Amino acid sequence: MRLLTICITMTVGLLVGCSGPQKEVKPALDVANMDLTVKPGVDFFAYANGNWVKNTVIPDDKSRYGSFDILQEENNVTLKGIFEKASTMKRKPKGSSWQKVGDFYLSGMDEETIESKGFEPIKPKLARIEGMSSIEDIVSEIPALHSIRVSPLFGVYAGQDRKNTTEIVLNLGQGGLGMPDRDYYLSNDSRSKEIRTAYVDHLEKTFMLIGNSDEEAKQKAKNIFDLEKRLAKASFTRLERRDPNRTYNKVSLGELQKLSPSISWDSYFAAIGADVPSDVIIDNPAFFNEISLMIAEIPVDSWKDYLTWNVVSRFSPYLSSAFVDQSFEFYGKVLSGSEVNRPRWERVAGSANMVLGEVVGQIFVEENFPPEAKERMTELVANLKLVYRDRMQNLTWMTDQTKERAIAKLDAMNVKIGYPDKWKDYSELDITADCYAENIMSGFAFGFRQNMDKVGKPVDRTEWFMTPQTVNAYYSPTMNEIVFPAAILQPPFFNLQADDAVNYGAIGMVIGHEITHGFDDQGRKYNKDGNLEEWWESEDSEKFNHLTQTIIDQYDAFVAIDDMTLNGRLTLGENIADYGGLTIAYHALQRSMEGKPRPEPIDGFTPEQRFFLSYANVWRQVIRDQALISSVKLGPHSPGKFRVNGAVFNINEFYDAFEIDPADPLYRAPEVRPTIW
Repeated sequence: MRLLTICITMTVGLLVGCSGPQKEVKPALDVANMDLTVKPGVDFFAYANGNWVKNTVIPDDKSRYGSFDILQEENNVTLKGIFEKASTMKRKPKGSSWQKVGDFYLSGMDEETIESKGFEPIKPKLARIEGMSSIEDIVSEIPALHSIRVSPLFGVYAGQDRKNTTEIVLNLGQGGLGMPDRDYYLSNDSRSKEIRTAYVDHLEKTFMLIGNSDEEAKQKAKNIFDLEKRLAKASFTRLERRDPNRTYNKVSLGELQKLSPSISWDSYFAAIGADVPSDVIIDNPAFFNEISLMIAEIPVDSWKDYLTWNVVSRFSPYLSSAFVDQSFEFYGKVLSGSEVNRPRWERVAGSANMVLGEVVGQIFVEENFPPEAKERMTELVANLKLVYRDRMQNLTWMTDQTKERAIAKLDAMNVKIGYPDKWKDYSELDITADCYAENIMSGFAFGFRQNMDKVGKPVDRTEWFMTPQTVNAYYSPTMNEIVFPAAILQPPFFNLQADDAVNYGAIGMVIGHEITHGFDDQGRKYNKDGNLEEWWESEDSEKFNHLTQTIIDQYDAFVAIDDMTLNGRLTLGENIADYGGLTIAYHALQRSMEGKPRPEPIDGFTPEQRFFLSYANVWRQVIRDQALISSVKLGPHSPGKFRVNGAVFNINEFYDAFEIDPADPLYRAPEVRPTIW
């Protein structure tokens, strides 16, 4: 439920590496992937990627396939090598990184043992729930489940106080839904109705797997759906959740108790292992009032069904194949459109990354991360920040007072590249080769304890919120920092052998994208110290909103599928970051070429053209209809095609580079191309 990191993409990788078998050397930009029969002004995404899209088939185990997935696949050989090496080592000292990684992998790959156990690993928890007879029993079970990362009703985490970022406080957030969002329960479009029907069917079949009759399963499924629908009605929408001021409600323990009296909150906090706080931050006061009413009104048996479902659903991917397959049937096939599940080793690797993230990360970095990549990235970031600073100083729409504070925020922005300077300590986490599900539960409990232990302690400025092996990047507004894990510092994002135009169009844009998140429609609300406060002059806020409205209107007009258009306001932060990142990276490229002989065209394309083509290559993607619909409804990112056709047509220099004609359908008149950053 963390709301503090904003990433370049939803598609987060598992684990990647650089060593192993030599990869085929490919051109930084391959003209064969382009469709030169398409005019750039008609569909630049198709012009840059059209032949690749035509020739690419989505693998059966994926709901989408693009540059991120290809990078993951190319490096999964190294990932597999790390796990196989760890699992076959003869001498692994107990408690060592190699022992934990190797035994975890062995437990996950031991299909015979997993099948023989069925759902035995969770039976004690289910028996405890089944034996409950009162609402008090139900309420006392909630913190016990939260402590192993099962999240009935709401979520809890320790994080920075958004208005006093030197303090770590407890945050409570709405939750408790079995489907990804409230709208799946409440929307009346045909797709939502189909998903609801499939979800109830999934509930029924899951309860039958743990021994319920068909009739019992139907009743339990109805009880759960009705309960979750009531939670959904009380939940904020995705758009409402984007507002950091709306979701910041600091209350005393007494005020929380009055708001939500059916839970003994001092007992709850003691049970999750946190010191009883004087204040907590809640995202949605009405939601916490509603769950208190629900606890008082809903029968015990319905709550038992709901808690049982939460346990079974959370751990189904780690149990026998009947549970894995049933979980995939809904969450993989129905929601995402994937036809088959990923290979077991990939799923186990993903679990290891989740449970042992920095243990694996440390091995990965030691064996695979080249120091020259970090050095080159440091240079690129410094150049991007200089260009950003210059452009800020020359903005004509912003007052000097706000401009001065914005530059101070930029100057204060911290940069992390590659991997942490200080690794997390996993010494208290015991991993064995005996039981996969028990390793998962131990890992969840360990991670939860680590998080709770932060309360009341100084903020750790060295902490990372992604592992080094994650193909992604992020900006944290409360830390005011941009972070680039080692795994993204590879082609097509970062290529030590490519010309500057290609690197600036890819990793340069990624850098600029993350910097811009500090100044997008939500990130701009945090000051240089990461505190949520109003530091803009009111007239500047009005001008900013006017400029960004042109981006909202632009993306609102994009048709994703059938009659479904994008939600320009939901995706505004990412769209601003794409536009800002592309703008800054372009001018940084120009700065890098100053005082040097102008590079000759490559494959007939100028540096400026190669810059924009490189950007388009990053977002090439094919996607199944189910995943596309889900992405448009729920995601803060626009689909890849529109990240390309949206951002480039707001950049004046793009029009010159490709001689865009005013008659072209994607042409935007100069007066509606925003100059924000």
